[in-house]
Amino acid sequence: MSPSVARFLLCKVLGWKMLLVEPPKDEKCIVLGFPHTCIADFFIFYLYTRALGDKMNVFIKQEFFKWPLSWILKGLGAIPVNRARGAGILKEYIRIFQEREHIHLALAPEGTRKPVAHWKMGFHAIALAAGVPVYLGHFEWAKKEISYGPKFIVSDDSEADLRKIQAYYRSFNPQGKYPERVAYLPE
Repeated sequence: MSPSVARFLLCKVLGWKMLLVEPPKDEKCIVLGFPHTCIADFFIFYLYTRALGDKMNVFIKQEFFKWPLSWILKGLGAIPVNRARGAGILKEYIRIFQEREHIHLALAPEGTRKPVAHWKMGFHAIALAAGVPVYLGHFEWAKKEISYGPKFIVSDDSEADLRKIQAYYRSFNPQGKYPERVAYLPE
């Protein structure tokens, strides 16, 4: 999809406003999508990245990569992963980062579209091991605003990093499409 078509669909047809109109300059990064409350978040973020001339990637379990769905998923930037590997999945994610020249990986820190009390820290472990920055992207459904957000460099202190990241989101309290599903952001 061309950037102009994606921008038309996102901004004119769906009424979204793009807060940052330039993709990350980093060849490799993780982009958090918070709050992730519905599957529509994927399509909104897909249109946003395409409107900027960027291409996002997402990890999807390999079981979904059967014809004809595999062709569609790969076209949307999906990367098949074997989630059955348990703890070895982190190594697979890091290997994928090392093998690719360009990857802008979209991840939901909650790990699900349901409300959770604790975020998954896989994004932090991947960013630290692969040496890539994290962008604090968000969907603001109440205002229909979307952004890659600011760049964040993770440290060895995952708990301190998580507090800083959650404080950033808490500072403007983005609303998901389904506000009752937004993950808890502790003080």
